[in-house]
Parts: sequence; structure tokens; C-alpha cells
Amino acid sequence: MNEAGAWTEERVELLKKLWSDGLSASQIAAELGSVTRNAVIGKVHRLGLSGRAKSAAQPAAPRNNAPRKAPARTPSHPMAAPAPTRGAHALAPDFAPEAEIEVETAPVPSEDVVIPFSERVTIMDLREYMCRWPMGDPTTPEFRFCGARSQTGLPYCSHHARIAYQPAADRRRDRSKVRA
Repeated sequence: MNEAGAWTEERVELLKKLWSDGLSASQIAAELGSVTRNAVIGKVHRLGLSGRAKSAAQPAAPRNNAPRKAPARTPSHPMAAPAPTRGAHALAPDFAPEAEIEVETAPVPSEDVVIPFSERVTIMDLREYMCRWPMGDPTTPEFRFCGARSQTGLPYCSHHARIAYQPAADRRRDRSKVRA
């Protein structure tokens, strides 16, 4: 450390006093001059100064072993913006790229396709080549999956794929209506 930032006995005593008065490391660095906040923190640790006086804005913590109550949370508005992302994902886009999925272009029937109960399969009978479209209430014993032959590379048969996947042009058209 250079001469201007040297830890003389006077500066160390002033550091101890300011620290016990409850000043922050940044405030102490500004008061001492020619030292950084990190230098103050390092010196505090080397001196073993752990106890601090509490400022008026910072009430003393309870000394009993009673569990602390969690601070009350304010309910967030359902349309509120999400909290900013931190860390490695901070610069990642918050949208998934649109995957162009080709679905067989068979005519869409106007009525719902009815899959007979006997052709539906349980989770134990479901195979890789079968449609995984859920049918019914998952909490009941009658819950099954479609079980029809799925399209290559997709988890659903052609009928359920048309329901599950909307063409990209339609998605773009729908988004432009929302923005207007």
C-alpha cells in the first residue's frame, strides 16, 4: 500500500471508531480518504472487528430463540412484468424460437374424431410409435392415451398434431391482432 493509504495507528483507531459507530465500509473509506471500500473490509476482517452498533434505522435482532416471522409478501399483479433475470441467463432471450413443424395436411374433420375406448392405451401399454394425446381425467382409472400411430418425430397422431400445433403463419397473424 502506498504512503497515502498506509494503515497508521491513528487511521486504524479511526477505522475502529467509525466501524463501531455503524458506518458502512464505503462511508469509512470516504472518511479516511485514499483507501477503497474493499481495503476497509479487509482491514476490518484482519482486525477481527465483528460487533457493530446498530443504527436507529436498524433495530436490534431479538435475543431469544423464538422463530422469526417471514416478512409479509405483497401479492404481485398477474400481469406484472417478471423480475429481471440474473446470472448466466441474464442475456438469454426470454422466448423460444419458433420451430417449423410439418404436419400431414389431411382435411380437418368438422366433428371431433372419436377414438373407441378399446383402442386407447394406458401408460403401461404406451409405446414410442403411439400417440401420447391424453384422454380423460388423469385422476380416474379410466384415463388413457390416444394410442393411434404417431407421426414420425412427433408425439401425436395426425389428428391430435393439428390440434396441438398451430401453423406459424396463423400464430403470427394472431400476434398482430393482439398488438393492434
